Amino acid sequence: MSFPEDTIYFYAQTDPYAEFSNFAPFGVEMGGLWWRSVEHYFQAQKFHDAAYRERIRVALRPKDAKALGMTRQFPLRADWEQVKDAVMFDAVLRKFMTHPTLTEMLLETRDRVIVENAPMDAYWGCGPDGQGLNRLGQILMQVRERLREGRG
Repeated sequence: MSFPEDTIYFYAQTDPYAEFSNFAPFGVEMGGLWWRSVEHYFQAQKFHDAAYRERIRVALRPKDAKALGMTRQFPLRADWEQVKDAVMFDAVLRKFMTHPTLTEMLLETRDRVIVENAPMDAYWGCGPDGQGLNRLGQILMQVRERLREGRG
């Protein structure tokens, strides 16, 4: 897949637009609880076990939350593959609605393509060869459109 020359790529916390990453330190309130990052929330939603979700929620760093979410010590919820994109969309939308500076940053990207330049993730990012699905980038562009239309 080839992207336009003015494509916005993000991934590492030192990259421009690192704020778009789910690992960025912008918390969200979801389900009556405060989550340190979108990554914390997303990883916890993989599981029905409330105690394990709480363990993920209170993890100190997003990478710790991700590691906990990658375990198969606890079973994934049966519908995870069907709901994961909606879970991600809701959390990303909430992140931008919660933090006005991020909303402004996202809207300033206008209509540029946004790509998570994740070399090891061909689902949420562009993958090692640029051919990945880039679902997180697509969700960011959908959120941008919602915010632009005032339907946050």
